[in-house]
Amino acid sequence: MKQGNYSVGLDIGTTKIVAIIGRENEYGKIEILGTGRSKSLGVHRGVVNNITQTISSIQQAVEQAEVDAGLKIGSVVVGIAGQHIRSLHHSDYITRPDSEEVINEDDLDKLCNQVYKLVMLPGEEIIHVLPQEYKVDGQSEIKQPIGMYGGRLEANFHVVVGQVSSIKNIGRCIKSAGLDLGNITLEPLASAEAVLSQEEKEAGVALIDIGGGTTDLAIFKDGIIRHTAVIPFGGNVITEDIKEGCSIIEKQAELLKIKFGSAWPGENKDNEIVSIPGLRGREPKEITLKNLSKIIHARVVEIIEQVYVEIKNYGHEDQKKKLIAGIVLTGGGSQLKHLKQLVEYITGMDTRIGYPNEHLAGDSDEEIASPLYATAVGLLMNALENENKINEIGQEAIENEEILVGEEASMGEAQSRVVQKERKSIFDKWSEKLKDFLDNAE
Repeated sequence: MKQGNYSVGLDIGTTKIVAIIGRENEYGKIEILGTGRSKSLGVHRGVVNNITQTISSIQQAVEQAEVDAGLKIGSVVVGIAGQHIRSLHHSDYITRPDSEEVINEDDLDKLCNQVYKLVMLPGEEIIHVLPQEYKVDGQSEIKQPIGMYGGRLEANFHVVVGQVSSIKNIGRCIKSAGLDLGNITLEPLASAEAVLSQEEKEAGVALIDIGGGTTDLAIFKDGIIRHTAVIPFGGNVITEDIKEGCSIIEKQAELLKIKFGSAWPGENKDNEIVSIPGLRGREPKEITLKNLSKIIHARVVEIIEQVYVEIKNYGHEDQKKKLIAGIVLTGGGSQLKHLKQLVEYITGMDTRIGYPNEHLAGDSDEEIASPLYATAVGLLMNALENENKINEIGQEAIENEEILVGEEASMGEAQSRVVQKERKSIFDKWSEKLKDFLDNAE
């Protein structure tokens, strides 16, 4: 199989690292060719804090995926999260030299690239510039200005910013693991890609991805991303609380949470008890399930309330900005019993659990369709999309070459090359920017 046929998403999480190899089948669905999963060591709250351990965890997951698929992995798309991520809104405009010509892709590129030049705080770098809506000569609420006439092109942008050092560290880990970095994507955006439908994005929806070390939030309205945030708490703090509250070791606390944990204390009877073996000849410990769910409930409420503050900051209570589709929960933490009911109780918004199976081919492994893998599937989708863009641009370039060969006699060699040069896409420019950035980081 050729390298071009498949792509790879790599989710570097706090508790696990997942590598997924996949390709698009003839129906536009994603066929999973291989997966690899390893315990994540060296990542704390979504940020790499031990390079050596992270590299070995990445290699382990990648090797497993390669063996599973019988393929060699070259380039990967990676997700980024962590409490250093912040988002801001920015408006910018360009004045076009000739308003008699229609607005084209290059004008949009120029406007986006202008935003990348924004001066950030020391040590920060822009990760994404996401256009919201455009204005042409004062006419507002335009979703796609290409093909319109106008002299002044304006847009509102959602800009996602992260710490340079964290981005460099991820790049370093990928390089040292013997891989190429294809792209870096914000994790909540990747998860949204995998579990949300277009109707939900139009109606207004908040995606809450509860991971091991962070809880990621992405809010969509009218099909456009409106707000993103990363909250530095996740499933790990719940485990930590159980460990402290019940005086047991972390491994036992994690098992207790998964097997018997519930976010709603009312449903456990007082006499329901679970016995945990003592350490090295010590007496076993008895823990009531009511107590266990009280500990979990207290921490989960805190996480949900922080997320709800972010949803209010976006302006959900304003009638025009109301999120009609409510909340979608995904990530490993969303599998906690009765979490859906608790979220509905606290926020008063409709809630469902998001599974990434909508975009997967029918014969996919059931395990991959679990909310645990939402981010990894989203990153794979991003990788495939980039692959398609590159192929399209390549195809276009070949077609242009053929047309130009015929015209070259009349047009002159140098001139024809210029036409082709203009065909460079925003994605190519971004990739080049990123590669330069990472090379300088070495």
